[in-house]
Formats: sequence, C-alpha cells, structure tokens
Amino acid sequence: MSARKLLLLPGDGIGPEAMAEVRKLIDLMNIEQNAGFVTEEALVGGCAYDAYGVPFSDDDMARAQSADAVLFGAVGGPKWDEVAYEVRPEAGLLRLRKELDLFANLRPAICYPALAASSSLKQDVIEGLDILILRELTGGVYFGEPKQIIDLGNGQQRAIDTQLYDTYEIERIASVAFELARTRRNKVTSMEKRNVMKSGVLWNQVVTRIHKERYADVTLEHMLADAGGMQLVRWPKQFDVIVTDNLFGDMLSDVAAMLTGSLGMLPSASLGAPDARTGKRKALYEPVHGSAPDIAGKNIANPIAMIASFAMCLRYSFEMVREADLVEKAIADVLADGVRTRDILSEGFREVSTAEMGDLIVAKYRELIS
Repeated sequence: MSARKLLLLPGDGIGPEAMAEVRKLIDLMNIEQNAGFVTEEALVGGCAYDAYGVPFSDDDMARAQSADAVLFGAVGGPKWDEVAYEVRPEAGLLRLRKELDLFANLRPAICYPALAASSSLKQDVIEGLDILILRELTGGVYFGEPKQIIDLGNGQQRAIDTQLYDTYEIERIASVAFELARTRRNKVTSMEKRNVMKSGVLWNQVVTRIHKERYADVTLEHMLADAGGMQLVRWPKQFDVIVTDNLFGDMLSDVAAMLTGSLGMLPSASLGAPDARTGKRKALYEPVHGSAPDIAGKNIANPIAMIASFAMCLRYSFEMVREADLVEKAIADVLADGVRTRDILSEGFREVSTAEMGDLIVAKYRELIS
C-alpha cells in the first residue's frame, strides 16, 4: 500500500488543541488498521507570520501541493489585528484555496440525534436534519479585483470590492452540486441575488442551463439568498443540497451551523478538480468554528468538527468510506452516552474537556473496529 500523505496545519487559537485529537485517531488507525498515514506539520496564519513574516511560506505551499490532503485547524486572533492586510492570518488560508484551486466547499449540517434539544430552534424543526451547503470558494467578491480603499479628498474615502464570476466557474460548481444530489435526495437549491446583482443573473442562467443539458433527473429550485437564509431557520429540512457563491455561502453555512447547536459541530471539505491523469483532487479539510482565541489553551474547545473534518478526508480523499462512517458513528455514540464539551453542555449531561472528548471518540472508534 502506498503512503497516504497528510499535511497538518493546526494554525492559531484552538486549532492546535483540536488537531491534537485528530492525531490520536490517525495514530490509532496506523497502529491497528495499518492505514499508512504519513504526516507532516507546518505553520499557517498568525503563528506563520510570527515565524516568517508571511501567513504561509512558499516551502509549506510546496508541501501542500505534494500532499494527498491538507488538514487545517484555524487562523487569526486579536494579536494580529494591526498587521498589514496582505499578510493577515486569513490570507494564508485564502492562498491555500487559490493556489490549490479548491473551488468546491462542502459544508454539511447534520443534527446528531443526541443534540436535537441543543439547537436554538424547536426540536421538530431540526430533528433528523441532514443538508449540504456547497459554496463556490475561489471566485466572487473575496478574490475579485479591484479591491481597494481610495482617498476621495475632503476626509472622504471609498472602499471597493468587486464581485466577479465567469461562466466556467459557475458551471463546475453547479456540476458538483448536481452530482452530490444524485448520491443524496436528488434535489438542488441554487441561491443568488439576481434581483439586484448581475452576477446573480448569470449564476441563475448558467445553473439553469447545466441542469437542462445534463441533470434533468435532479430537482432544481432557485431561491434568492436572503429568502434562503430565512427559510434555513424556518424549515431547514426542505433543503438537500444548497449551491451558492462565495459570499452567500460563507454566511448561509454559518447560519446552518447554529441549526446543529454549535459552530463546534460543523466540518467542511474544500475540493479541487480531478487531476486529468490520476483522477485525484487537491483537498483541504477544516472545521468551520474559527480560532476562538477567547478559549484557546483552556482545554474546553469542542474537537468534534475537526474530527468530523478528518472523516470527510477519509471519505473524499482516500475512499475509506467504511472508516469515515465509523468515525461519524463514534461521534454520535459518544454524544448519545451523555458527554458534552462546554459549548453544547446542557443540564443533565457530563462536561468533558477537549482532550477527554477526543479520547472518548477514539476509544469508541476502537470498539467499533474490533
């Protein structure tokens, strides 16, 4: 068996604490299942800026290019609020997404049965929730040029961000959405703002054409993104796969995160196009929760989103579907046993630390494979 090369980028804040729990699972799989994972670790974000003066070095970018997959923790924090915009911690993540051409961001929102009462919504609204938000990740307003602040004189300034989409960018993300829907409940909801944005008009037209030409067997509906946000909290189970642009995907996926009870519960996968020769995709996996500097180093962060991101890595990068299913079952079983990290704690449950939650999930996975 050839080695499975993983680049680990713990980053800042709670990133290293969450990544440590994934390391436990990787070590177990190597020892007890001969999984063959070979890991390297590198700096990204604020810690990379402190070490190198940039949020991600060229040498580490080369490591990311040669890895089979990248596991990413989190970046940023108030320590770096005053650094130049071009070298802010988040620029390291943006560089990874752009240079690896990770255009498809998959963010599942799944309500574990044991957490149905933890959401801020009524239990019947989110019980059994299983939706997937597909966010276009390398285009749109986050990357469009010009992007600048200009001086107009007389104490006035003008900030400019540019929303740009080309046909091919919309075609490829729409195709991924329809392909994923075929493996689920066969429904895609495309969200944009065609009523006020020309990019939304083009988005709607291209998605409609791709559907008609190649995916007529999949149900397609269009929805304005603001209405989509409202419907996500009104009745989220109406959705299966939601496909949307970079900006709206960023916001809507965070809304979906809170349906599940906590940002600490949401994993994500960012995928590139299949390689023409090998068929493999560049891929980066990360929790949605961010660096949470206010709780960093306190051993109270929720590692589940990071562990679930590794499960997505097993599924999409290594075709280890059974192992991915068992990791996800281990998470569900541990939650069903009544243990919680602080962010999802409620009366009647036992609070555990970051490390304890990781240990329990690893132990449960060991039981499941034995």
